[in-house]
Amino acid sequence: MSGRVTVDSLRDMKRDGRKIAALVCWDSGTAQAADAAGIDIVSVGDSVAQSLEELLVFCRVVRRGVERAFVSCDLPDATVEAAQRLADAGADMVKVEGIEHMRAIAGAGIPVFAQIAAAEEAKPAEDAGAALIDFRHSGPDAGARAVAAVSIPVLGGLGGGPWLDGRVRAVHRLLGGAVATYVGDVRAGRAVEGD
Repeated sequence: MSGRVTVDSLRDMKRDGRKIAALVCWDSGTAQAADAAGIDIVSVGDSVAQSLEELLVFCRVVRRGVERAFVSCDLPDATVEAAQRLADAGADMVKVEGIEHMRAIAGAGIPVFAQIAAAEEAKPAEDAGAALIDFRHSGPDAGARAVAAVSIPVLGGLGGGPWLDGRVRAVHRLLGGAVATYVGDVRAGRAVEGD
């Protein structure tokens, strides 16, 4: 995909059957590398911080590393005011739980990444104004039902799979595998990319 990722381009990807790749990261350098590699969404997850003030810092840091990808940030305090502060800090979208919170924040013009726990919550989330859905632990049956129920993309991390419109993965999970390969190559005396 060329050009800046937008809500509309993510919907186009779902419509066209192109999978969306999202990565959770918390620093500018990693976000920049992910952006350069073609990642669609860079997400600042609440695994790095629990308070709004801390997440604002990480959101600004990640935003500095991203030119093309869409930036999402978890919202610990699901108010319009808190969502606006994250948007002002560089978030293109905020991740929210709860239909009423989704409705209020989307109604204020801030794109919502709805976090749901069951397939039956997908359509109400879309009706509340969500632009994207995060359905973790979906499994192939519930995940496929959620995808079919809505016109917005449904992504998933833990327990997600190819039955969804895309995947969310934490960078440290990817990095761990890459580091293990690097260590094995060095110890075995094999050439390492970049040598």
